[in-house]
Amino acid sequence: MNVAHIITRLILGGAQENTLHNVEDQYSLHGDKVSLITGPAEGPEGSLIPRAEMGGFRLEIIPEMQRSIRPLGDWRAYRKLIQLLREIKPDLVHTHSSKAGILGRYAARKLGIPVVHSIHGAAFHYGQPKLAYRAFVAAEKTVAGWTKKYICVADAMRDAYLAEGISTLENYVTIHSGFNVDPFLNPPRSREEVRKKLQFEDHHIVVGKIGRLFHLKGHEFLIQAAKDVIASNDNVRFLFVGDGNLRENFEKTIREANLSEYFRFTGLVPTAEIPELMNAMDIVAHTSQWEGLARVLPQGLISGKPVISYDVGGAREVVIPQETGYLLPRDSVTELRDAILELASDAALRNRLGEIGRSRFSNVFRHETMTARIREVYQEVLKGEG
Repeated sequence: MNVAHIITRLILGGAQENTLHNVEDQYSLHGDKVSLITGPAEGPEGSLIPRAEMGGFRLEIIPEMQRSIRPLGDWRAYRKLIQLLREIKPDLVHTHSSKAGILGRYAARKLGIPVVHSIHGAAFHYGQPKLAYRAFVAAEKTVAGWTKKYICVADAMRDAYLAEGISTLENYVTIHSGFNVDPFLNPPRSREEVRKKLQFEDHHIVVGKIGRLFHLKGHEFLIQAAKDVIASNDNVRFLFVGDGNLRENFEKTIREANLSEYFRFTGLVPTAEIPELMNAMDIVAHTSQWEGLARVLPQGLISGKPVISYDVGGAREVVIPQETGYLLPRDSVTELRDAILELASDAALRNRLGEIGRSRFSNVFRHETMTARIREVYQEVLKGEG
């Protein structure tokens, strides 16, 4: 099987890690001929390109394929995609993310190559300007007829597209975004060692959030809740893992509230360190205002931690009230404060919720499981093509 994957950029992010696992597994586990085409990994989020360069498969970087809309650059990227696909001669094209998803499907249609598209997070979503939202809906409707199958990381993504009249139900399949589960079950460094490095003491209850310090990621709601949380339980501490352009603003807000001693910022960390940082936490909080299905939620549960999440995207598919965590209204602060305080005061409850999540999701989110199911979709599409 010869498959070409196209993604806008290979930053340190869930969609990108999902795609890279898929490509690596196809190449190393299934012996497929596989190519990965991407734009440059620009910005403070970090890059997966060094890892991709060591994969053994074909990697092509198109400088013009960038996240922002640039008509001339987008046209050049489209022309380069056509050129590369003519060289690669794939049996099937698998597109990922918004920009690459549109350009890649246009290029594949021109060459008569069947396409599968992954929806890691809807191209149109909460928080977008109305004009951008409608533009992405229109673009997705245009390319829907050329998309043989949609792979969604959560049922919520399927429902969002169907609600806008994009394709039909039988063209969608949900395959959860896989990752390397084993380090979350058995982290490489001990909890005590990592907490000591972060200057957390044994009695501290650490509430951790993993994600870019960007717009719509929701760190501000944790900061708003922190003052009341700490007033009620002085043992609670907050850990922000990741970096981004809002870090200075957050640190300033925390400093002005006299809460600096209660917060730790790790900055950008390698993906390999996430399991040990997760293990150092007691509660995993994810307050994003928009997501597909944030990988941090199953990662937290597989680490044996209870999770708190806003009810956005596919969160409700893993955050089950009274079983694995707390599902809260988006942007809520009072409910967030109460959930943190309840978990912080009850170690038995934290352990029970975390253990249920670990037993329920450890095998579901293995990247090997994901890739095997995706290849079944490829085979179905290619069989339908004759």
